[in-house]
Amino acid sequence: MEIKANEATPNRPAGDRILDAPYVYANLPSFIKQVKEEPSWEKNDRNAITVFKSAQMTIVVSALKEEASLKECKVDGYVTIQVLEGAIKLITQDGDGDMGENHLMVFHPGILHSIEARLDTVLLITTYA
Repeated sequence: MEIKANEATPNRPAGDRILDAPYVYANLPSFIKQVKEEPSWEKNDRNAITVFKSAQMTIVVSALKEEASLKECKVDGYVTIQVLEGAIKLITQDGDGDMGENHLMVFHPGILHSIEARLDTVLLITTYA
């Protein structure tokens, strides 16, 4: 297996990290701290970092400021959205629902949904092919 890594960028100078390998360790509190300390968090209403990425699965830690939204998301594969911190309103064609810390939602492929942050929020988003 080829090990894939992310290289540092001007926006993320400490960005060198393994994205895909036979095993990938992720310290979620460290990733959360990192996205909240970067200039992108200060300038924008969101920031995110990819924790793992392969052809079949992607895991992202995404921080949203209160009232930030992700509009009309639709993924070709399965999606899980887990609230690590804060609270969101999850909007689907079948209705809206509130999710708080430690809540998890699973979507089948192709389901249109939107997310609105009710508070400063951190999500763990995983997509599966």
